[in-house]
Amino acid sequence: MTKEQRASGVRLSKRLSYVLRHNPASIGLVLDDAGWVDLDELVERLRVGGGLDVDPAQIAHVVETNDKQRFQLVDGRIRAAQGHSIDVDLGLEPQEPPKVLWHGTVERFLESIMENGLVPGSRTHVHLSAEIETARTVGARRGRPVILQVDAQAMYRAGHKFFRSANGVWLTATVPTQWIEQAGMEQP
Repeated sequence: MTKEQRASGVRLSKRLSYVLRHNPASIGLVLDDAGWVDLDELVERLRVGGGLDVDPAQIAHVVETNDKQRFQLVDGRIRAAQGHSIDVDLGLEPQEPPKVLWHGTVERFLESIMENGLVPGSRTHVHLSAEIETARTVGARRGRPVILQVDAQAMYRAGHKFFRSANGVWLTATVPTQWIEQAGMEQP
């Protein structure tokens, strides 16, 4: 794969994330209640409403090669696996989480998190990782990562619901401060 093909795949992945997670109306697309849309309809709407000339095979390639497995493609239909800011029902059942989950952030958000807890912001859920390395990678996208440890078992026992998305991301409504501990700040 050439450098140009990789860049094109990244651009398409970002566009799919935006459309399928946040703003399907931006290209005149309507998702069903579970966030699914027909792949051919998506291709057509990307062409007509988004000025993007792609085919189903290019989208399937992005779905298959996306390192975070952000999308699901089943029986000619596609959706984002998680990360929505629009209301969709992913059909996830509550699950008992591991003892500890992790959240990656950066220092500039730390004071607010330690005061208000983890809140979903514009998204529908707070995203947590089962592996500290994943949290480190997430935090590093915005600068020097700060890793937060979440006592997921204590939250679960207190009645908080957890869901595990198709790509392994743990989701919950909020994480109150009493269950957050700073695990560390990465060195520059």
